[in-house]
Amino acid sequence: MKKTTSVLIASAITTALAMAPMTGVHAEGDKEKCYGVAKAGKNDCKAGPGTSCAGSSTVDGQGNAWMLVLKGSCEKIVGGSLADKG
Repeated sequence: MKKTTSVLIASAITTALAMAPMTGVHAEGDKEKCYGVAKAGKNDCKAGPGTSCAGSSTVDGQGNAWMLVLKGSCEKIVGGSLADKG
């Protein structure tokens, strides 16, 4: 009985550890570009002419700078747009 309980507990712990990396992590296919929501310097990429890429937005909510968000959530964020607002 004690050995069976130990095996069950070990199995439960192993299963939980194996699944842990999957929780809270979303595949890139679960995300979409959302323009106009990034804080200055916190965009994922593209921030208009003369900027390099990630981290190059100069103002909060810059319309031509985007960041990845969960699919379906962009337009629920104040100022969020699926299209470049630049």
